[in-house]
Amino acid sequence: MPLPQVIREAYKLEKRVLTKSSAADLVTETDQRVEKMIISKLKDRFPAHSFIGEESVAAGQHCELTDNPTWIIDPIDGTTNIVHRFPFVAVCIGLVVNKKAQIGIVYNAIQDEMFTARLGQGSVCNGERIQVSGQEGRQGSHSLTTDERNFSQVSNQSRKSADYCGINIQNHQSPMAAEYDLLRDSEN
Repeated sequence: MPLPQVIREAYKLEKRVLTKSSAADLVTETDQRVEKMIISKLKDRFPAHSFIGEESVAAGQHCELTDNPTWIIDPIDGTTNIVHRFPFVAVCIGLVVNKKAQIGIVYNAIQDEMFTARLGQGSVCNGERIQVSGQEGRQGSHSLTTDERNFSQVSNQSRKSADYCGINIQNHQSPMAAEYDLLRDSEN
C-alpha cells in the first residue's frame, strides 16, 4: 500500500494507541509502519546514508548526528491529531549533510499538501513557490507556534518567545503539528 494511503486509512480507523514519555506523547502502529516504509525506500536509494527516525529512537535505537548525509524522519507529526481525526497531520523528512540542513519535506496526506524546501532555493507547496509575508510591525501580524505536550502554556510561552526575539505579534494560533504549522504559516 502506498504511504499516503496508509496514513489516510489510519486517519479513518480506530487506533491502538501507546504512550512514549507521557500521556500526551502518543505513538500508533501507523507511526512505526510509516517510519519503516520511509527508511526502507531511502535506504534502497541511498545505502551509504544514515537515518534517525523518531519512533526508532523512542524505542531505544542509538542516535548520533555525524557529518554523514543523514535523513531525519518524523513519520507522523501530529499523532494526537490523527488519533482524534483532526486533519493537521504531516510526514516530516529532513536531509542533513555535515550537520547542516539541506532539504526539508513535509507532506500532509489527509489534505494532499506537499511542502518542500532546499537550502538556498526557497520553499514550494504542491509545486507553487511560497514565502513569508512582507508584513512589518505588530499591526496585521500573525504568529503560529505549537507544543502539544504543554498546550495550556502555548500562548503565554509563544508571546514570551516572540518578545525575546523582539517580535510583536497581534494574533497567535496552533493546530499542534509543529512542522506543518510552520509551513502553513509561511504561506500567510
